[in-house]
Amino acid sequence: MAYAYDDQNIFAKILRKEIPNKTVVETDHTLAFEDIYPQAPVHVLVIPKGAYVTYDHFAESASDAEIADFNRVVAQVCRKLGVSADEGQGCRFISNAGEHGVQEVPHYHLHILGGRPLGRMLQKAD
Repeated sequence: MAYAYDDQNIFAKILRKEIPNKTVVETDHTLAFEDIYPQAPVHVLVIPKGAYVTYDHFAESASDAEIADFNRVVAQVCRKLGVSADEGQGCRFISNAGEHGVQEVPHYHLHILGGRPLGRMLQKAD
């Protein structure tokens, strides 16, 4: 499957430093930063620096180094912000993909939300 990456999306602009961000962690392959519209006391976005559209695109096409680094950054962010399940009270990870997943930015990103009880993620459809 071909994924259409738009290099003018907001996260591409953040990676090019055209738009500022509040960086939490940055490595050679990954950037984690605070969400500008937080939905919880902790709301961080983690993005790969490569041009990946969705999680499945990233999982299929990223190098082993990119995948390992991304996952290590997720763990580092959770520990740093006190929302890891072993040291804090846990968190939620969300990644939207495509139209049905209500993906708004066509660059793979993982939301880390925590710092309060978040309730059920989905309600059963009628």
